[in-house]
Amino acid sequence: MELAGVLAAKQKQILELWTERTLDSYTTPGFFKKSRDLFANPVGVQIRNTLARLFTLLREGAEPEALIQPLDRVVRIRAVQEFTASQAVVPFLELKWVVKGVLGEEALQAPLVAELNEFDCAVERMALMAFDLYCQCREQLYRNRLNELKSGRALFTDGGCPSRFLDAETAREADGK
Repeated sequence: MELAGVLAAKQKQILELWTERTLDSYTTPGFFKKSRDLFANPVGVQIRNTLARLFTLLREGAEPEALIQPLDRVVRIRAVQEFTASQAVVPFLELKWVVKGVLGEEALQAPLVAELNEFDCAVERMALMAFDLYCQCREQLYRNRLNELKSGRALFTDGGCPSRFLDAETAREADGK
């Protein structure tokens, strides 16, 4: 019995639980879980599809470079939200717990133990890659914010509607006359 075959047979259960646990990390998980419409719920659909792709790549033993693009999709979503680095990356590590929970007693069988250890190692490498991507995304966000402040565009993005300044200027002129 090979781990890849067991994981393929239980893929639906694993993905449902992994996706549920990942979406539970958001402040409004109910919406993300219910709506499967790409236009109404782009975040939930993107996460659901990308986790499925990542699981397939891990199950097939893909090279780490193949994980970068799908990881980047999920990490970029999580990087712009109010997650700490550990909160942003923990769903990737939880895959180990999910797989062991779904496999149950099968995970303890001698032929699968060694393969499961290799799978766990691949999951940990994926999580570390996600952490690196998260740090890069956050750094880019801070650079963008710094550029906004330096250029003066922050006055427009942070201050609300720019016409508000015109109304205030008009009121001052009227008071001064």
